[in-house]
Amino acid sequence: MARWYGAIGFASSHETAPGVFMPDIEERFYSGNVVRSSSRFQDGSTVNGEITVSNNLSIVADPFAYKNFMHIRYAEWMENKWKVTNVEVEYPRLILTLGGLYE
Repeated sequence: MARWYGAIGFASSHETAPGVFMPDIEERFYSGNVVRSSSRFQDGSTVNGEITVSNNLSIVADPFAYKNFMHIRYAEWMENKWKVTNVEVEYPRLILTLGGLYE
């Protein structure tokens, strides 16, 4: 298992005008392990296709991460921000499944 250390983005929203909400991203740094590392090239509606990863990151979570795990939007891995598509709670860890690039 490879070690991992990086930022995880937690999203919250605030109202900028009546009925208009904008996301706020708070980054926090965590460490853990890369449990699974795989990728898939998906030739679809775009000219160059898309790369999707199906990596699992197992992080050692703090109380903030446990309280806000449903707000996790991305994790930095290999110098890119990847969407978190699934979060499993396995105390004392959170298992994050990564998907496509976060935009």
